[in-house]
Amino acid sequence: MSVYQGRFEGRCAIVTGGASGLGKAAAARIVAEGGKVVLWDLNADALAAAKAETGATDVVALDVSDQAAVAAAAKASEAALGKVDILICSAGITGATAPVHEYPLDSWKRVVDINLNGLFYCCREVVPLLLANGYGRIVNVASVAGKEGNPNASAYSATKAGVIGLTKSLGKELAEKGVIANALTPATFESPILAQLPKSQVDYMRSKIPMGRLGEISESAAMVCFMASEECSFTTASTFDTSGGRTTF
Repeated sequence: MSVYQGRFEGRCAIVTGGASGLGKAAAARIVAEGGKVVLWDLNADALAAAKAETGATDVVALDVSDQAAVAAAAKASEAALGKVDILICSAGITGATAPVHEYPLDSWKRVVDINLNGLFYCCREVVPLLLANGYGRIVNVASVAGKEGNPNASAYSATKAGVIGLTKSLGKELAEKGVIANALTPATFESPILAQLPKSQVDYMRSKIPMGRLGEISESAAMVCFMASEECSFTTASTFDTSGGRTTF
């Protein structure tokens, strides 16, 4: 991991899904580059380990699909950090692998609750904190599946398309207020979330990547950190790809 010394000096971030994968990797890099971070995640045990690994200021165990819990966490995180400049929404699940006509209703609802409703709650509660500073960066982690759709992953694809649409709307709302909002649209990368999928689904997604390999967490974390930094100053309501050539628009 290359580090841009002091890039996040004086900046404070909330990272959801921060106990593992992309969230943890981005958080570690922000701390290494001078920033302060509070990690949010459902897994309390993993959060404790991630706090030690990343150097996070604090952690909050919560389910992002619980709006009241998100509102309380936003207040607690602002108190722990002193202010909030950055929101990285990385929490998400894949859901079941099944065709639409056989898709389990409980899995559909859970994916929507976490991937889309939960991300909306996080943005809704944290945006006022960014506006109070007159500065902010929001990075919402979507997916190439939200642009192209993956077969047998309708809930995941639909919610990630929703994340892209929400981010485009949010970025336009905030464009003149010092707060920038963009979405990351990665192709499949090596991550604990892959354990939620059958090997056949992972193989399918790998086969769609022209580079012929899955991405690395560090590659997407590098892009997230650019998006979360002051350097990203004239792009908002947009998407950044880390897709190995898969993305066609």
